[in-house]
Amino acid sequence: MNRRDFIKRTTGAVVATSAVLTACKNADKRAGTLSTESITEQQDLGEMTMRINPNTGDKVSILGFGMMRLPVLAGGTARKNPDSPIDQETVNAMVDYALEHGVNYFDTSPVYCQGESERSTGIALSRHKRNSYFIATKLSNFSPEIWNFDDSKAMFENSLKDLQTDYIDYLLLHGIGMSRGGRDGMGSLYARFLDNGLLDWLVEQKKAGRIRNLGFSYHGDIKVFDLLLHWHDEGRYHWDFAQIELNYLDWNFADEINARNTDASYLYAELDKRGIPAVIMEPLLGGRLARLPEDIASHFRQRRPQASPAEWAFRFAGSPKGVLTVLSGMSYMEHLKENVRTYSPLQPLTDEEQTFLLDMAEELYGKKNVPCTGCNYCMPCPYGINIPAVFSHYNKSINEDRIPNFTDADRKAFFEQRRAFLISYDRAIPKQRQADHCIGCDHCVNRCPQRIDIPREMQKIDRLVERIKQG
Repeated sequence: MNRRDFIKRTTGAVVATSAVLTACKNADKRAGTLSTESITEQQDLGEMTMRINPNTGDKVSILGFGMMRLPVLAGGTARKNPDSPIDQETVNAMVDYALEHGVNYFDTSPVYCQGESERSTGIALSRHKRNSYFIATKLSNFSPEIWNFDDSKAMFENSLKDLQTDYIDYLLLHGIGMSRGGRDGMGSLYARFLDNGLLDWLVEQKKAGRIRNLGFSYHGDIKVFDLLLHWHDEGRYHWDFAQIELNYLDWNFADEINARNTDASYLYAELDKRGIPAVIMEPLLGGRLARLPEDIASHFRQRRPQASPAEWAFRFAGSPKGVLTVLSGMSYMEHLKENVRTYSPLQPLTDEEQTFLLDMAEELYGKKNVPCTGCNYCMPCPYGINIPAVFSHYNKSINEDRIPNFTDADRKAFFEQRRAFLISYDRAIPKQRQADHCIGCDHCVNRCPQRIDIPREMQKIDRLVERIKQG
């Protein structure tokens, strides 16, 4: 989808903030798209924007609470301090604030927060009326050891137990398209859900009311995505929603950043024309779009001094009319409050603002950062490398123009920048966990949702560091 098509598709989402639109539960099925009236309900100024699920009539908050980076007692998040217990009191307070301010979609998984996210989410939400929120969780049967029917079924049953509920509002087949257990994306799909009869069983659970909406989250192999939509078209399996990565950098540059990724413009268009609501993940691309290089950040400040880069990215993700909710993995109350402000109500992007963001995406693409979102699926590395930290330091150095300029005629400036880079590298990552310890074992490659060739990137960074050391 080109820029003109994007603007055309998202313009329908722009509605007057003073009007309250009544949702039309009957989408135009023959046209294959969702009308603005069928998916959008814009509340009065100061209230959370809600979207209507055309399949169920659910009024879903445009901001979804991702429960994958929960705070821990040791400080920080469960991803950075995996051995620390979750700070349940803080989680409870954040969930209370979210519900009070209109956020009603909570996304979790059996594998988030070292397997503790569902339990923590269940504790926090069970203190409220069950009809005041929607629970989204996943069948995250990534390991071949649990690809058999009984163990995968047990994972679903345990989710119900931990979440303290009798039914799941939105259940996803987790990580469709990813390579797992030595199988490619297609082989993994069949082994995890088809060959064992699990997907047919999930359809039966939906009929029994234990699952209200059945969908999938997509990463990786586009042939798998297309196959699932083909099944939807022929009536073999009906998808009530799908979760995709969408942000203004991935809109047109996902497959150029990484050849095994897929442009969000294609994913969104395929869902939209079938009337399948889209749940959005990675609106900030792992925080990358909240921490912009200074030269690009200055363009944002000139345009709207009061708006943060994160606000721009969230507005982009929420503007397309077929988007049901935009997930944000919020660890701190201040992040939650900022995101609530952005979406209370959502101000859809104008045509001019959409063009501006797509122009900024072109500049960001030119920076050639590693598209790591810090999800930690690649960890632990058998050789002790802190893969996300290495990529984070490298990207930050590019964004802040801290890579020494080897062509700089000012040798004093070069050596000062060289010293600063090497010191910051050692401070950010212990020497035994740096890129030079990568042996290219490929243990991490099939685990990465972004399909990054991690060994190649590690070798590239190691060569750069060695060149800087040599001066």
